[in-house]
Amino acid sequence: MAAKISNGGNHAATNSSSMFVRIRLGNISDVPHIHKLIYQMAVFERFPHLFEATEESLAATLFNSPPFQSVTCFMLEVSQHPFPQDKHSLNPNYKPITKTLDLEEPIKDPESKVFKTGDLNDFDGHDIVVAGWVIFFPNYPTFLAKQGFYVEDLFVREFYRGKGFGKMLLSAVATQAVKMGFCRVDWICLKWNEKAIKFYEDVIGAEVMKEWGVCRLAGKSLEAYGEN
Repeated sequence: MAAKISNGGNHAATNSSSMFVRIRLGNISDVPHIHKLIYQMAVFERFPHLFEATEESLAATLFNSPPFQSVTCFMLEVSQHPFPQDKHSLNPNYKPITKTLDLEEPIKDPESKVFKTGDLNDFDGHDIVVAGWVIFFPNYPTFLAKQGFYVEDLFVREFYRGKGFGKMLLSAVATQAVKMGFCRVDWICLKWNEKAIKFYEDVIGAEVMKEWGVCRLAGKSLEAYGEN
């Protein structure tokens, strides 16, 4: 399915092949959708047995600091209608990114009701649906003595892949990093996900650091080592 993305999501007229896209700052009201997205990501990455997050634990830990100073998330939303001037549009911490996606045919999303978001009274024909998200936080590359962003997770739901949404989410993080004078954006990718690695290298222009490996202390190993 071919797609073309253009800037400026608030067109006056719509048709069945137009989809409006918004990237906005996440907030605590997004927790139920974030919880579902994390579970779908765990299944996709073949780690459902490691999934322990609950809506309660997410609500207690995700939004305790001002955005961009600690853990921050962007929500990716889609709609068949232009997005309204709502609380997200007026958020002083971040102006949402809106774009228009022209499709050859509409995307069929059997989970649209589950991922519906926003206030039903916002505007007639409410159909805003969460299609993905990205979560990131500041890090500190010591060789450069500057701050950067580390992307912990980026996930686009199955029905919306291959349309450029992942690139849009990464671009939003990169744009914020540049705005804040940060030096770089880092993330890791599972080695078996060759399609994603090729995308990062060929389309985004990212450098995949094959000589670096992830080391981790967690669970009982963390507790045992922490006692030494």
